[in-house]
Amino acid sequence: MSLTVTPLTLGTSGLGRGTEPGSPEEEQAIVTAIDLLTSHHGFVDTSNNYAGGRSEAVLGLAIARIGAAAGEKVISKVDCDPDTGTFDRDRVLRSFDETAARLGVERLPLLHLHDPYTVTFDEAMAPQGAVAGLIELRESGRVDAIGVAAAPVPLMARYVGTGVFDAVLIHNRFTLVDQSAAPVFADAQERGMTVFNAAPFGSGLLVTGARDGALYDYRPAPADLLAWVGRLEDVCAAHSVPLAAVALQYSLRSPLVDSTVVGVARPGRRAQSDELVETLIPDALWAEVDALGSAPSPVDDSRYA
Repeated sequence: MSLTVTPLTLGTSGLGRGTEPGSPEEEQAIVTAIDLLTSHHGFVDTSNNYAGGRSEAVLGLAIARIGAAAGEKVISKVDCDPDTGTFDRDRVLRSFDETAARLGVERLPLLHLHDPYTVTFDEAMAPQGAVAGLIELRESGRVDAIGVAAAPVPLMARYVGTGVFDAVLIHNRFTLVDQSAAPVFADAQERGMTVFNAAPFGSGLLVTGARDGALYDYRPAPADLLAWVGRLEDVCAAHSVPLAAVALQYSLRSPLVDSTVVGVARPGRRAQSDELVETLIPDALWAEVDALGSAPSPVDDSRYA
């Protein structure tokens, strides 16, 4: 199934984190969620385990305020049991039921298998495995499409190669620093799948720049990568273009990507993302970025090969 997407999908992994029901902080999160759901962007992306379930809960409160139609913009993910790590057919069905209850919806346009690291690929694909649960949900009409969302490229290549999924989401593997997801995205497109590229800022480094403590793929960036990003910053500064705009538009301009997922957890962040999308970037800048050569990516997915 081919999904209709917009260039940006709005991510909510941090939405509602640490908030208590009825608190001023929750109210602020609901206001943010309403902004996301009423924006011109197509989908709002969440997951069963984001912010310990608070992301979906806050989105559900926002949907209740602005109307059930807003729920049609939400896509989510099933996750393993947080206590036992169990990730089989029954857990997938329970995870979906938890999500539907929090959101106040009966169906979803897309549901991903999320971070299937507590089971092997063969276990996930077994007759009573997690993927069987997703297929059951799709066949029942409770979800329109199913996808797989994780990071390690070799593992994701295996899931895409099954031909079972309608969509794929990979994070931190298609950025200015690391393009290792490109072959998987190309394969997915050939199969008619929708491609979501998440974390175009590399978990922060391609926004903050080469400062001490900057993160790439959720870990401190090594010195050689910081040096490379420093040179990239010089290129951006020479053209008076923000580093973050270049990082985001690198994904947006790629023919391999259907929609780029950017995280929005606080008021104003969605508008900031829109400004980055609208920033004019001269062709000469892209040529200078290419001239920098390949970045020393710290990503190592070899144990999944």
